Amino acid sequence: MKLYFYLLGQKGFNVIESVINTLGPNCIFHVVIAKDANVKHDYFYEISSLCNLHNINYSERGAVTKVPIDNANWAFAVGWRWLIRDCNNLIVLHDSLLPKYRGFSPLVNMLLNEEKEIGVTALIASNEFDRGDILGQKSVEISYPIKIKDAIDKVSTLYAQLATEICHKLLSGLELEKFSQNESDATYSIWRSEDDYLIDWGMGAIFIKRFVDSVSYPYSGAATFIRKQKVRVLESEVYADVHIEHRKANIGKILFFKDNNPVVICADGLLELKLVESTSNVAIKKFSFRTKFTTGQP
Repeated sequence: MKLYFYLLGQKGFNVIESVINTLGPNCIFHVVIAKDANVKHDYFYEISSLCNLHNINYSERGAVTKVPIDNANWAFAVGWRWLIRDCNNLIVLHDSLLPKYRGFSPLVNMLLNEEKEIGVTALIASNEFDRGDILGQKSVEISYPIKIKDAIDKVSTLYAQLATEICHKLLSGLELEKFSQNESDATYSIWRSEDDYLIDWGMGAIFIKRFVDSVSYPYSGAATFIRKQKVRVLESEVYADVHIEHRKANIGKILFFKDNNPVVICADGLLELKLVESTSNVAIKKFSFRTKFTTGQP
């Protein structure tokens, strides 16, 4: 039996590294890798370098139309966001505990919802996304505040453990146990675009702080506007609230400064902006007192 892998990002790298270290490189027939323009570090170089080191055949997405996989072999899709056609034995690893958070960006949405447990599910691919039979799950408890990079690190470890266990079963000729999903428990996580990075100052400071952490590195970061200039809020801290007259009319305005950091009025509470950068990644260190942060351009 030979194993095929479609790999993207840190989770893909951790999986292939674990399989190589645990089961050896000879069980891997081919790897397809891709670049990801949506993150600052996509692990393309690390995955390709690992394949070169161990003489594993690999190709870049788009360079091949199809990797032939017959019924005697299995393929794994890890972090993969594109349709894989004509593949009968395909195992998908999804970073949620299905049937919750089917779809896109589940980890970001779990953090926004302040879930106390995150995890990964291995499932058989089906015609309808993330609805196939489940082969296994692993989870870990988390506490807040937590940044998305820390959550990715935790989930990537679970990815590697679960994928390696399943690979070992396949190579040993063991039957894969599977169970169907409970449709009544299903929820769906929707794809995110650049507009979904915009801070809604009409939310509470606690939620906005969690939003900033949830879309931080390796993603572009939470965005807001100062007049017509888009900026990124990369670090923030909830600040002790004070009574503000006509708060609703003043949401998004700087109230005062702490250590030269602007403290901004939210619908509920105050938020200290500890690191703000321009879209060209230059830190903004000075703000006019009469600054108002907005969701869109005026």
